[in-house]
Amino acid sequence: MHQREYPFQAIESKWQRFWQEIDLYRAPERPDARKFYVLEMFPYPSGTDLHMGHLKNYTIGDVIARWALMQGYAVLHPMGWDAFGLPAENAAIQYGIHPRIWTERNIAAYRHHLQQLGVSYDWSREIATCWPEYYRWTQWLFLYLYRRGLAYRASEYVNFCPNCKTVLANEQVVEGKCERCKTPVVKRALEQWFFRITAYAERLLQDLEKLRGKWPDHIIRQQENWIGRSEGTEIHFPLQHRPDIRLPVFTTRADTLFGVTFVTIAPEHEIVDRLLDDMPADARQRVETYRAQAMQKSDIERAAVDRPKTGVPTGLYAVHPYTGEPVPIWIGDYVLVNYGTGIVMGVPAHDERDFVFARKYGLPIRPVVRPIDGNLPDPDRMDTAWTEKGVMEHSGPFSGLPSDEGIRRIQEDLRQRGLGGPAVSYRLRDWLVSRQRYWGAPIPVVHCPRCGVVPVPEEQLPVRLPEDIQNFLPTGRSPLEDVPEFIHTTCPACGHAARRDPDTMDTFVDSSWYFLRFIDPHNEHAIFDPEKVRSWMPVDQYIGGAEHATKHLIYARFITKVLYDGGLLAVDEPFTHLFTQGMVLKRFFWCPTCLRPVGEPNIHRQDDTLRHDACNTTVVERLEMMSKSRGNIVPVGPFLEAYGADVARIAILFAGPPEKDFEWTDAIVEGARNFLNRIWRRFTETAPQQCARIDPAQLQGAPRTLYTRLQRTIHQVRTDLERFRFNTAIAQLMTFLNEMYRFSDTDHPVMHHAWTVFVQLLAPFAPHLAEELWHRLGNTDSVFRQPYPVENPDYMREATVSIPVQVNGRVRATIEIPADADRAVVEQTARAHPNVQRYLAGKTVQKVVYVPGRLINFVVR
Repeated sequence: MHQREYPFQAIESKWQRFWQEIDLYRAPERPDARKFYVLEMFPYPSGTDLHMGHLKNYTIGDVIARWALMQGYAVLHPMGWDAFGLPAENAAIQYGIHPRIWTERNIAAYRHHLQQLGVSYDWSREIATCWPEYYRWTQWLFLYLYRRGLAYRASEYVNFCPNCKTVLANEQVVEGKCERCKTPVVKRALEQWFFRITAYAERLLQDLEKLRGKWPDHIIRQQENWIGRSEGTEIHFPLQHRPDIRLPVFTTRADTLFGVTFVTIAPEHEIVDRLLDDMPADARQRVETYRAQAMQKSDIERAAVDRPKTGVPTGLYAVHPYTGEPVPIWIGDYVLVNYGTGIVMGVPAHDERDFVFARKYGLPIRPVVRPIDGNLPDPDRMDTAWTEKGVMEHSGPFSGLPSDEGIRRIQEDLRQRGLGGPAVSYRLRDWLVSRQRYWGAPIPVVHCPRCGVVPVPEEQLPVRLPEDIQNFLPTGRSPLEDVPEFIHTTCPACGHAARRDPDTMDTFVDSSWYFLRFIDPHNEHAIFDPEKVRSWMPVDQYIGGAEHATKHLIYARFITKVLYDGGLLAVDEPFTHLFTQGMVLKRFFWCPTCLRPVGEPNIHRQDDTLRHDACNTTVVERLEMMSKSRGNIVPVGPFLEAYGADVARIAILFAGPPEKDFEWTDAIVEGARNFLNRIWRRFTETAPQQCARIDPAQLQGAPRTLYTRLQRTIHQVRTDLERFRFNTAIAQLMTFLNEMYRFSDTDHPVMHHAWTVFVQLLAPFAPHLAEELWHRLGNTDSVFRQPYPVENPDYMREATVSIPVQVNGRVRATIEIPADADRAVVEQTARAHPNVQRYLAGKTVQKVVYVPGRLINFVVR
């Protein structure tokens, strides 16, 4: 008696051992043939278990890697761990364990689960960003940028998370909050390390054209918006009391220059520090108090359109570059230092924000642009700003010019006078890489009282992170400052006592180049061998979350361009194709009183509602991304024990288009399980053997039909694979499996041939079952060392088709006709059928409706 269910426990572990023994996934050092580098964004090992929500991108990557292997490519498919940074450190703090121990434990668990899933990783290339042999080269990269003038230290007002107690890059602030803990971010004046990514702003923007059509459009748009290129005019307003100091303003509306009645500076702008000593005493006190209050507000709060605009006067004046008039200088928190120059010229007649500010503080409103066919607005009657372009008036030599022409003339005149000119502004700001946290790569510089900042010599790398530290809780200052054996050192330049930099690097520095180290992971002499990297780069297919659009994906592009400029890389874009997968969602119950998820054991039914036992509040059902904090995860370990790896893979892949979110349900799991069991049952029932090649020209009737439908299935599955339509590819396999169930002559050679091809088609999706069936067909090598099937184009059309015959819309017969039969033949065949004749007898046929190859309908009366 045949076993009716796929015995995954024995089969999956057997073939995982086999693949390991034959080094199926080991990539060559340098590919001799065509190469294919497929990579999923490596995970943060910040939890003890993988769950099904994690697996979607790894499963997608594995399908592509296996398919590429069967296409004849030399495939590089590595895995590693983004192990430094806040996720791991915060979890370690929560559970009272050292980050290194916590991280290593999680890496071991993640690795075990991925190996249980049989994902096709070349584990000989495994890396972890917290291993000294890796972060040695992260530190080398820091010094490489430092030597090229792209890493610098500066004192600035920076984003600070009061909860995580560390600074954040602009990209790590989402809607004014820390992306990790959602705490509102404030500003603090700190001396920090930055990477000069703004030097590459234009290239990062222009080179998006190389990626168009290969990256998702929404990712390209997000990067364009984040880089934020804006063409306009820079205008310099000299200070009245110190003409040698100028306030630079960027504007896209230079045609309104003669309507300026005040200038506003962002509270955190560095120039405010220079102006404080020049202010009257009362103004200085006002500014310092206001400034301190402004720093406690997030950027998004300050920039909100509907928020009241506030500011304080400085008692100082700038000079209008044309009229020579004194222009009062204000400090206002609605101006952000990260936009433009951090200083704006106030033109209340033609800017709504300035209009509201001027009305509030009684500042003059001076219209200087009128409609083409109208008059200047009356400032006394204006209840809103007039923001359109038009014709300039009261604008000195530029009066009477259309706005666009006036802008061009002003730009040229300012340039000639040395007071500004045409300019381009970017929203992008330099990448802040310092972190006042323990679990990260130490910044490899020394601070010497005699020599200043001194880079650590390369031969002394890595600067090791001390691991016997007792207290690494965040306090707002680096815990490494309290480790004497780390912080106290000697200056590499003069040999005198010096101090190491106490900060660690942002984890995004670690991940900005990891895809390069995978190519040469064991190199002890260089960050990588340029020739090896030349042979594998760029990454052909990158897979990961869309949330990294303006973080990791910009940083990796920047670092790649820097290394390209230095001659270390032959490509200046790291990822040729990018795929962003959707999320895995699952329902859970939420208590609106306790503000936390509630498990079903803690819920009771009362008055037709579900209530939380603890507070008797009606719980709310939510559908959100799987997360341990929501209590709606499906852990990988128990799932694999119950269902196996191939069921997990099919469930994820068949649930819907891979770029879309989908809800994880029991029905999805059962559907995947039933599909694999049906394959197993039909195969073991028919017991096919390896067979000789068949001649399709000799096939007739049902065997010919089965062969033809197999060719169409091959074509559709290949097409769907190329387009990442895994769900429809699996649907095609399900449809063809039904054909094999209907085919009665199970000993016919075409059935044996169909199984051989079907198993190869199935292999990227359910690799363990496919390998088992492939060997049961009498093969000895891996199915993944076989070429992926290609359809026979001469047999894509069926020789005959079955179509229903209707009389007045009701099916009365089915006829078999040649696939290329014309209408007359079809109608004649239909009329000749005895049952159709019976329903047409004595009736008048008013109309015959024929849908070619689908149906024929006789409308009778």
